[in-house]
Amino acid sequence: MIYLLLSFIGGSIIIISMTLNARLSDHIGLLEGTLINFISGFIPSIIYLFINFNNINVRKNEFLNIPFWMYLGGAVGVLVVCVSNFVMPKIPTIYTTLLIFIGQLFVGTIVDYFTNIMISKGKLIGGALIIAGLFYNFKIDSKSSEGDSNIQEV
Repeated sequence: MIYLLLSFIGGSIIIISMTLNARLSDHIGLLEGTLINFISGFIPSIIYLFINFNNINVRKNEFLNIPFWMYLGGAVGVLVVCVSNFVMPKIPTIYTTLLIFIGQLFVGTIVDYFTNIMISKGKLIGGALIIAGLFYNFKIDSKSSEGDSNIQEV
């Protein structure tokens, strides 16, 4: 149960972070906002490292033996922040959130498939229902905005 709660909290924090980062990028620029995002995350990480230095048991040998591709998470993180900073101001937050969720669902399914984790029919049906609901909502919103624009033109 605690993992479900922490996942919910983590997801909520991600949306708050994306919104704050997008607003910052609107004010100072896309790449500048991304840079500030990572600097503002780097500083507390360094402080935490210095405070807990004696409790960290990673040796130089261990760093050298880690496969290169495992270090790419930071680069992917920069890409995620850049893309979300670009997209968030352009479409409503709810759509951004749902589209990110659908992307995660899609890639998660692929990762599970290639790591031999069973994918249940229920998960596939649930994902399909979420996608169908999103498209239905898009359709309703587009009809609603067309009606609003017709009213304004009269």
